[in-house]
Amino acid sequence: MGESDRYYEYRGKKFSLGTDGNALTILICINAVLFLTITFARIVYSVTDSAPEAFENEFLQWFILPAKVSFLTHRPWTIITYMFSHTGLVTAITNMLWLWAFGSIFQQTAGNRKLIPIYLYGGLAGAAAFIAANYFIPSLKPVADQSVLEGSAASIMAVAVATTTLTPDYRFFKMMNGGIPLWVLTMLFVIIDFAGIASKSAAYNVAHLAGALTGFLFILSLRKGNDWSLWMGKMYDWINNLFNPDNKPVPVKRIKEKVFYKTGNQKPFIKKSAGITQQRVDEILDKINQQGYQLLTEEEINILKKAADTDL
Repeated sequence: MGESDRYYEYRGKKFSLGTDGNALTILICINAVLFLTITFARIVYSVTDSAPEAFENEFLQWFILPAKVSFLTHRPWTIITYMFSHTGLVTAITNMLWLWAFGSIFQQTAGNRKLIPIYLYGGLAGAAAFIAANYFIPSLKPVADQSVLEGSAASIMAVAVATTTLTPDYRFFKMMNGGIPLWVLTMLFVIIDFAGIASKSAAYNVAHLAGALTGFLFILSLRKGNDWSLWMGKMYDWINNLFNPDNKPVPVKRIKEKVFYKTGNQKPFIKKSAGITQQRVDEILDKINQQGYQLLTEEEINILKKAADTDL
């Protein structure tokens, strides 16, 4: 079992969907609330014998993204709301399952604070690509007035590709001959969307691919030291502190390392780490939530590894 596997095994005991401030839970809940709201409105229109067009024109259009910029200027918020809006039960459930599958891995690896930003970035890129496709692909221009985009697919593709870029060798369904590598599953989704560009749903496939590209660029930029999520995190903290002035961050006590110097034929110094305690492990897990697993020091990785072995 590798270090990353030991981390996932141990981290699974410490982080769940019920954890306070869990970004994955927040995203799933927002999607669920909007789906229930849209479904309830559809039922109301149905029992009042309203025409289906009335539901779409009077209610649904305020949540989903239009392909025409002239329409978008009258409801600009739909560039955000569309990525949380689903009208079909099967699509909503399927998308949330994939969001949970990829999002949980991404969250454990890159940190809790990066999941929502990558979801939003993927959705925004998908929206821009969808609108551009309807303007520049000749076969789509005649139907652009009626074309709309809904659902979290572009955002989920961003999360999926970002997760795969971080941990390509992670495996699903490990009980089946060692499992399916994450990169194989993600590549399958990308190929399906790429092939779909030749179909009538080209604009939707282009949107999904734009989300996928965004996920890859997000991680590529992160590895170069440029974190696109920082400004969103700072904005969230500012708003949170504005409405909760007593909610001040608790300073984290750092455990210093002991360094012993020797002479003679021995090495110049021997570094001795402090004993592993629950407090120290919690500090490391908090660091992962804030900054991501990839920013841990070698000592911190070893502490997590030992904690998983000893079931601290």
